[in-house]
Amino acid sequence: MSKRKKCTVCDKALAACICQHITVIDSDIELIILQHPGEVKNAIGTARILNLSLPQCQIIIGENFTDNTQLNEILNDPTRQCYLLYPSEESIEVERLSLTKSSDMVSNSAILKHNMKRTFILLDGTWRKAFKMYQTSMNLQGIPAVRLSAEEKSQYTIRQTSIEGGLSTVEAGYLLLSTLEKDKIKYQPLLTAFEYMINFQIAQMPAGLFNKNYK
Repeated sequence: MSKRKKCTVCDKALAACICQHITVIDSDIELIILQHPGEVKNAIGTARILNLSLPQCQIIIGENFTDNTQLNEILNDPTRQCYLLYPSEESIEVERLSLTKSSDMVSNSAILKHNMKRTFILLDGTWRKAFKMYQTSMNLQGIPAVRLSAEEKSQYTIRQTSIEGGLSTVEAGYLLLSTLEKDKIKYQPLLTAFEYMINFQIAQMPAGLFNKNYK
């Protein structure tokens, strides 16, 4: 039985290729996506949209990143200020990092340091997988953590989650970047590509299946 042919760029089936819907966005903010191995071949995974759209975005695959050389080099780089996007008890709201007055930044060691490259680490996986990645990766424990507003509702309608405020990786990336730069229009192409992917998958479903299982 022959395998389905895939696009060599977006790694999705040729019929579901999203490349023509990708817009390259110039951003000074670096994203590092730690992707669980179970997400690599996921046909409806969204991390690839961020990776293709943002030149300063890379994906590192693994589960326990404690001894991951690539990640540790990034974390130990003195020219970077690294943050982990994760709603831990010590996390601060990402809106605080968009402040521009230095007097507002002094009180918290996690607040943006000027003249350093801002690097944000995202966990790509289900909530259960992301939690395990966070718990087992000792090098993630000491990184300042930031969280997103819980007000946004996910459009990831074909992948259910019981977590309130649960967002896809691309939605989290969009909210993170648009909040930091206070520019939703600039990063809208991320959601445009995401919406195309979701609508395409829904269109492939048998009649009535989406309304029965996902609404």
